[in-house]
Amino acid sequence: MVGHEPLRIDLVTLFPHDMQAWCRMSIVGRAQRRGLVRIACHDIRNWAGGRHRVVDDRPYGGGPGMVMAAPPVAACVDFCLRQSAAPRLLMPTAQGPRLDQAQLQEWSECRHVILVCGHYEGIDERFVEQYQPQEFSVGDFVVSGGELPALLAVDGMTRLLPGVLGDAESHRSDSFQDGELDHPCYTRPLEFRGMTVPEVLRGGDHQAIAAWRAQQRRLRTRQRRPDLISDDDAKEPRLGP
Repeated sequence: MVGHEPLRIDLVTLFPHDMQAWCRMSIVGRAQRRGLVRIACHDIRNWAGGRHRVVDDRPYGGGPGMVMAAPPVAACVDFCLRQSAAPRLLMPTAQGPRLDQAQLQEWSECRHVILVCGHYEGIDERFVEQYQPQEFSVGDFVVSGGELPALLAVDGMTRLLPGVLGDAESHRSDSFQDGELDHPCYTRPLEFRGMTVPEVLRGGDHQAIAAWRAQQRRLRTRQRRPDLISDDDAKEPRLGP
């Protein structure tokens, strides 16, 4: 990313301090300290009117729970939208399409990403209709708010940025990066509870190691995620030594 502006990520949330704490850790924290990504957390309550900075209310039509009001969310998002010329507005929701590696790769190549985190029963639909954020889901389950899914997306995008990982090739062998799952990995000790490291990984033959890993990726994908394999490639791979 030398010579280019770092990726800017704005997080629109009711819990900015919790998200800031997470973003200071591990790979995302190191990427920020090295100037490869800039992450800002914005408290929606700062754009709420009134003495108590209320951001939610009961749903029209009745029913359980509370709904986040459109005005403070919209005002916070408007502030973030003004920070660059072409921001990408995203919103995690259980109703969105499933997030995948290809989508994370696309977002990592943007210059500015805004993630809007809903909570309670969600955000007033009029905000969604007016701003039309790109919605995404991290799985067919429900969590209490959009913060955890948003942080998953932040981590997934950040590790794809050039210069973030110690080895530039690290993410190229990740699961889903080339449409397959990753191969098994081993480290010291050589023996663990009667189990040993496969011989091929100890022989120093890099061509044989590469072939074994390719076979293992293919086998694991077929066994665990056959939906990722096309009909033309459905032949069972042979195991290596």
